[in-house]
Amino acid sequence: MPRIVLVHGTATTGAVWDPVRNLLADLDSVAPDRPSSGALETELDWLAALAVDSIVVGMSGGATLCLALAASESPVAAIIAHEPAVGSLLPTLLDPVAAAFATGGAAGLGRALYGPTWVPSMMSDPDAVARDLAMFRAFEPAMPRETPTLVTTGRDSPAARHLAATRLSEVFGYNTATVDGAHFVARDSPAALAKLIRAVATAVPAGVSVGP
Repeated sequence: MPRIVLVHGTATTGAVWDPVRNLLADLDSVAPDRPSSGALETELDWLAALAVDSIVVGMSGGATLCLALAASESPVAAIIAHEPAVGSLLPTLLDPVAAAFATGGAAGLGRALYGPTWVPSMMSDPDAVARDLAMFRAFEPAMPRETPTLVTTGRDSPAARHLAATRLSEVFGYNTATVDGAHFVARDSPAALAKLIRAVATAVPAGVSVGP
């Protein structure tokens, strides 16, 4: 099976994926810390180098990078993007977390974005949050290339997240699916996400399309 590359979002590190990796212990997976440079091209180059012939799974900001990867020419086996930013397809999507950052800093953003199970110890560099927020708010999705890509939302996530996925499907043709759990799915519902990852990992070598 292809290697699995797990990409974390803002206000977290690669350790956020530990519950999912524990459930995929029989598979080859990595969950590195992103550069959090604030520059999309730098982040995408970093990810593309890791992603060759791999299944790439991103959550939140990591999912946004997955959409950038899907629109690139990088040779990736498959992509799962859980609740990415969608730019002008839904311009107000990140307004609540931006407001939380303005009033409560990095910790305010983390709580607003991920919910009550997020804690400040999950982030290693609060300064990176401002860089990430600016980068992800400026992101614009584009037409995906050949890589099978699935955009997911949490069943219990805010309505705006489901609307964002619908817009990606309507405008760019992305396949979408709903995963049991909330936006912070890697922590709040790791079993459901691990099940989906395992299904994709099994299907990709056989040439089965990634979809709901």
